[in-house]
Amino acid sequence: MDQNPDISEQRSEAIWQHRAEMALASVIAADRLITYAELADAASIPPPHRIHRLTLWLETSLVADHQAGAKLRAARVISRNRGGIPAPGFFIKCRELGLYDGPTDGPLAQAFHLNLLG
Repeated sequence: MDQNPDISEQRSEAIWQHRAEMALASVIAADRLITYAELADAASIPPPHRIHRLTLWLETSLVADHQAGAKLRAARVISRNRGGIPAPGFFIKCRELGLYDGPTDGPLAQAFHLNLLG
């Protein structure tokens, strides 16, 4: 059995990230949205800081999708408490990438998000 905690942690991260990829692919194929908590559950992300680790992974995937000229898969992940749009970090990351120049909530954020889903 592997006794190196760093390798064990990396293996654990890779496993949940693979599960998150599969769950997100299913959501996209079904043309649905999923909350951060639902995706964390589907990926079986272990505590602590499950949602934080998920959002860091989603930001990385957002950058990779943008660089590849692909649809932003992270747009499918929404906050349960924000009226069906992603968390502020999503909009901030889109702003950093030059994709969005508006607030993190309200009508402009909703329109931007809806456009990404189209």
